[in-house]
Amino acid sequence: MTTAADGRHTLLDVVLVGDSQGSAWVAHQREDREQAIADLQASASFAPVGLTGPFVIHLSLRGGRLVLDVRDRDQTRLRLFVFALSPFRRLIKDYQLLVDSHEQATRDSRPHVIQTIDMGRRGLHDEGATLLAERLAGKVVIDFDTARRLFTLVCVLHRRI
Repeated sequence: MTTAADGRHTLLDVVLVGDSQGSAWVAHQREDREQAIADLQASASFAPVGLTGPFVIHLSLRGGRLVLDVRDRDQTRLRLFVFALSPFRRLIKDYQLLVDSHEQATRDSRPHVIQTIDMGRRGLHDEGATLLAERLAGKVVIDFDTARRLFTLVCVLHRRI
């Protein structure tokens, strides 16, 4: 695979479709979203089979499905990947429970609890990234860090519905 340095397998942007970024968001949700997108723009390795980038992804949840709309820099659709969301539901639910627990533990200033929650959250995050990479196998070559960041965004989107 070509390196990300040549731009062929990079992401210019990730757009969360249906993401209002409304005031109902708590700070950690906004930070998770912004950090994941910034990290993807800086260092993603995303290579749809047979396509050359850089790419823009429009990510959405529609009718119980995860939709990855891959576009070029001019917003022309190149590929559309649609996956059942059901295999992700337990992971997303558990991940969001841990995120909420982390926020509560942070407010209560309980460092030992925060560390335990972080370990569990990382484990679920890794599991979600692995599942996402498996779903994309044969369609998109993706590295683990990119899959983790995309899973973060799936969780952010899911929280909004």
